[in-house]
Amino acid sequence: MTAITLSEFRARQSDYIAAAQREPVEITSRGVGRRAVVVSPEFYDRAIEALEDQADIRAARAARTETEPRVSHEELMAELGL
Repeated sequence: MTAITLSEFRARQSDYIAAAQREPVEITSRGVGRRAVVVSPEFYDRAIEALEDQADIRAARAARTETEPRVSHEELMAELGL
């Protein structure tokens, strides 16, 4: 990951946005430390998808441990009129 200061980013925005297409670019600021990370749209989309997948996995795991009565496939199909 490339790390630059906020003033460096301001001076060469287009260069660092182009660099972010290859690897994340970390923007830092004196006294504050890490301020932002610029990534490509593809990287962002993959990260969001991975987070959503993890949320789905946790929800499925929780659903499997529920103690409410289960509905059989046949009961569900009958209820839906299929």
